[in-house]
Amino acid sequence: MNQYPASVLSLSRKPSAFVPMVMSVTALALLLGSIAARSDVVRDSDEGAIAHIWQLLMAGQLPLLAYFVFRWFPRVPRQTLYVLALQIGAALAAMAPVYFLGL
Repeated sequence: MNQYPASVLSLSRKPSAFVPMVMSVTALALLLGSIAARSDVVRDSDEGAIAHIWQLLMAGQLPLLAYFVFRWFPRVPRQTLYVLALQIGAALAAMAPVYFLGL
């Protein structure tokens, strides 16, 4: 019988769980702030610093997601899948404005 500490059951408090979500929310806020600052969506020849930071935030969370899955899935698969679903939802929310606005 495997006994895990209570902290394992609350995976969303682990850094490998919440840091990717924070990165996605930061990317979304950065994008929405950029859109709000400019009344029109301008497509420049150079993407600009905001686009590069957004790309780094989105790509940077992939290794953290892989670590999270490899670390926690064998121990607590159901809770891992719930947290992973939240992480994927946050990433999709950060990608939605790029897709729908054609940025």
